[in-house]
Amino acid sequence: MTETTGRTAAGSEAPGRTGAETETTGRTGVGTEATGAMGTGTGVRIGVVAATASGRTAAETLRAGWPDEVRVLTADKAADALREAWRTCDAIVSFLAVGATVRVLAPLLGHKTTDPAVVCVDESMAFAVAVLGGHHGGNLLAHRLTGVLGCTPVVTTASDRGNVTPLDSYGADLGFTVHNPDLLAHVGAAVLSGEPVRVEGADGWPLPPLPPNVSPGAEDAAHRILVTDHAELDCMCHEGWFGGALVYRPKSLVVGVGSARGVSAEEVGALVDETLAAAGVDPSSVRCLATVDLKADEEGILQAAAARGWEVVTYPAETLAAVAVPNPSEVVRAEVGTPSVAEAAALHGARAHGRAAELVAEKRKSANATAAVARLAPRGRLSIIGLGPGARDLLTPRAVAALQRASVVVGLDQYLDQVRDLIRPGTRVLASGLGKEEERARTAVAEASAGRAVALVGSGDAGVYAMASPALEFADEDIDVEGVPGITAAVAASNLLGAPLGHDHAYISLSDLHTPWEVIERRVTAAAEGDFTVCLYNPRSRARDRQLPKALAILAEHRPPETPVGYVRNATRPDQTVTLTTLADFDPARIDMFTVVLVGSSRSRAVAGRFVTPRGYRWA
Repeated sequence: MTETTGRTAAGSEAPGRTGAETETTGRTGVGTEATGAMGTGTGVRIGVVAATASGRTAAETLRAGWPDEVRVLTADKAADALREAWRTCDAIVSFLAVGATVRVLAPLLGHKTTDPAVVCVDESMAFAVAVLGGHHGGNLLAHRLTGVLGCTPVVTTASDRGNVTPLDSYGADLGFTVHNPDLLAHVGAAVLSGEPVRVEGADGWPLPPLPPNVSPGAEDAAHRILVTDHAELDCMCHEGWFGGALVYRPKSLVVGVGSARGVSAEEVGALVDETLAAAGVDPSSVRCLATVDLKADEEGILQAAAARGWEVVTYPAETLAAVAVPNPSEVVRAEVGTPSVAEAAALHGARAHGRAAELVAEKRKSANATAAVARLAPRGRLSIIGLGPGARDLLTPRAVAALQRASVVVGLDQYLDQVRDLIRPGTRVLASGLGKEEERARTAVAEASAGRAVALVGSGDAGVYAMASPALEFADEDIDVEGVPGITAAVAASNLLGAPLGHDHAYISLSDLHTPWEVIERRVTAAAEGDFTVCLYNPRSRARDRQLPKALAILAEHRPPETPVGYVRNATRPDQTVTLTTLADFDPARIDMFTVVLVGSSRSRAVAGRFVTPRGYRWA
């Protein structure tokens, strides 16, 4: 399927999966860990307050490190600066004692989902303590401060200490909201205490894992978690229709609207509300309002959507005309070029945001408008993660986050053994052995296609001689794919040897299990003739020992005998070995499949025992 381009209410070109921007006064309203509030710094305001000379120096260090995010607030009194930061910023770094910070901010506390995250850093810059909003950016900000100030993050939230998905950010990156947040603490305590908790409605959503005591099969559990877009109905019991469950509202609905020119916002809004109520679904689960392009400037539609906090997405009439609907109208076709606007826009909008769509409310009419509602089946998520060369400190923070976000992790058994301590309780781990690459790729894609959050892991970078390529060959448009970069064995080996990749270079795998040797030989010859530094992957195994000597012989035809050759076995791991020799003295018998071999160009040389390929700069 080719995704049809839609337009937002503002008229800018965007695919059907456009994101609404809801600006609030003062702060941007970051409310979840997943919004990136303390991540890459896009559009986020971090207020920094200090009262001492060392604190002010550290504040300037932060401003220099994060110039697009940090705002250093000054006032005659630090307390006034803190209050200003609270009012205008998304997060606060306070170079004051925790007690002093809390005394100033305590009267201003509202709700943890809307209050700024607060981190306190002590005078010696030894610790960054997440004081407020831990699951809403505070914990992440404390960790980020480590990179700039060198302090140790102090995180006290129970779910983080137990490596458990926090309930207050469960599904937040999917747009989930909590219907009854007053139950978060009660149910969260049961989850962390290991009590049985029954979860319903989560299957099919790419949600992070919850511990094993939280499951659909916990029939007699005293606590429940419910994911639903259904409206809560009044009933006789004191707990209400949901029976005391902690309820999450997914963004699973798309409202389709058509109208006559000049329709009022009141009429559109009343019809939409009536249609949702008749279908028994809750407005907080509406992802967007969809209509035809001709209505992109229809004020009644725009105002009704804005009043409910919904984005408006429009689609061309010819796109909507291709959508099968139960109630087409030739009158509408003659007027706007499609036999359906409300039903077709709802269905097409839901399909654009998910992997399937169903109509849950057929077209309803008022004097000047029509409305319909569709429910989407969400896309699954596949994160293809590079674990790096082996050392834990070379595993990227993004890789750790993606690994902990997945409810299903697929990988080679020996790679999974490296990160089992990072995988959250309740995650389903699917391990397999060497030679099962296709099986792993197909399994990961199948799990994601069922709507789950899946991590497919490999060593180094998953896109370099690893699992990304086979997985993407099987993946279709009904899953969202994220590639998480990793540090490759070649990059790790290069840094251990010196700077062999300082100029143009080529990577070549010598494994002829899937590539004929004749093809590999041509590639080695081309790299040799082009005078590239060459990095050889899969150089030699017990059953395949002839390829490496042949490749070296080809390279030797175009290199002097003293050309440096470096090889690294188990780069960055405890039994790592690093060797620098020459093309003339190199011994292929010392190489195995855990080794990366780098052969220099004709301009490479050894300098003070280090492998260097000059950039060729002329220095002034």
